[in-house]
Amino acid sequence: MRICFPVQEYNGLESAVFNHFGSAPIFVVVDTESGTVSSVSNGDRHHSHGACNPTKAVGDQNIDAVIVGGIGAGALNKLNSIGIRVFRSSAATVSDNVRMYSEGALSEYAASHCCSGHGHGSGCSH
Repeated sequence: MRICFPVQEYNGLESAVFNHFGSAPIFVVVDTESGTVSSVSNGDRHHSHGACNPTKAVGDQNIDAVIVGGIGAGALNKLNSIGIRVFRSSAATVSDNVRMYSEGALSEYAASHCCSGHGHGSGCSH
């Protein structure tokens, strides 16, 4: 299982999970089978709201899941349409979220939980 985490700064498994998928500068990719941890720059960081291209953002990482603090409905739908499940982060670090994921303790994102904009009063869930 390859899990992608949006982060502000790369610190391996101790990286803090970022609050929004599309605007994170870096992604940490954890392969739970091999134990490898890698990073990739967000190739789609500068986009207008609603125009996130997740496959460009994470590159050719062959991920199975994303764990994030917040995500827009467009990105969620695009990820789900290519078979990638998205879960809500419940801990500060990548390592704690990997553990919680393996225990089945993270909830999967639904469109009703998504960010609806970035301005004040936008109703964003993060």
